Amino acid sequence: MEEKVYNIDEIMKMLPHRYPFLLVDRLIVEEPGEKGIGIKNLTMNEQFFQGHFPNNPIMPGVLQIEAMAQTAGCIVMAAQGDYETNKHSVLFMSVDGVKFRKPVRPGDQLKMHLEKIKVRRNIFVFKGVSKVDDQVVSEAELTAMIIDN
Repeated sequence: MEEKVYNIDEIMKMLPHRYPFLLVDRLIVEEPGEKGIGIKNLTMNEQFFQGHFPNNPIMPGVLQIEAMAQTAGCIVMAAQGDYETNKHSVLFMSVDGVKFRKPVRPGDQLKMHLEKIKVRRNIFVFKGVSKVDDQVVSEAELTAMIIDN
């Protein structure tokens, strides 16, 4: 199957998040419902860099995990095929095995690689690895459920 690239307008139809909490600028779905890559382009204009930390801006780790969760949600929603009608929502349930390897800074392009490792009814488990310049910066296992709106 050929990969599909989703732009920000399509992502905003999949997710309820908006600025400043929408953390996926572009999505590459390699296999709908199974795996893909979310992309976040970081600039000094991000609100969180103003306070985390002055004179040493670093993307908070919890926001890296949230960006992974949003990417996983988009991968699931892309497979639904009817995401534009907002019939479903993805709710984050748990996070395990979190590791932070390197700081993420303004100017970096964060790529969140997510792959489904388990599904049971409406509950999905994804393994996420985030990278900057092909270097792992964070990783986690995320569990979420899809519900009807």
